[in-house]
Amino acid sequence: MFAPRDPDDYLLSSERRVIRVRRHWSYLIWDVLEAAALLAGFMMISYLLPSNAGVIQNVLWYGGLLVLLRLSYFIIEWWVERIVVTDKRFMLTSGVFETKVAMMPISKVTDLTYERTVGGRMFGYGTLIVESAGQIQALNRLEFLPDPEEVYDAISELTFGDKKAQAERFSMIKAQRAARGKKMVP
Repeated sequence: MFAPRDPDDYLLSSERRVIRVRRHWSYLIWDVLEAAALLAGFMMISYLLPSNAGVIQNVLWYGGLLVLLRLSYFIIEWWVERIVVTDKRFMLTSGVFETKVAMMPISKVTDLTYERTVGGRMFGYGTLIVESAGQIQALNRLEFLPDPEEVYDAISELTFGDKKAQAERFSMIKAQRAARGKKMVP
């Protein structure tokens, strides 16, 4: 009831899913470090206070609880967010309480760039910059994308590759699944 819809629910029957990922776990590092520092600060202050400062100690512990709840929300938000690339469009689904779906057709892509920092090379993430025809889209900068080379190659093939070969490969997959009696799931 409260769980967000699966991103595959937004796909058309004629679409083929190429990539479905969530942002790299390192996306959460800053939030985790911030929460750890705040909790450590609250614990230090609580330890240094005299034993008769019960009200202040309670406030500090409730503050620590709020920090943990905030961190939990960020982790759930990261877990729910998905980046989906099909043979027809990009989609970014997000939102814990309110579902948001951002979409951009593959046909609008005019340029692709990916960047990797030193940290991105060490941990395996990068940034994909998608430029479209004359406008800035919601999906123009996808940061903390895992395995950006693979994503870049797949999107490049979809955008700039041979459309006839893609259609033949897609119809071959459809035929194989039909022969096995499976429903076509993009």
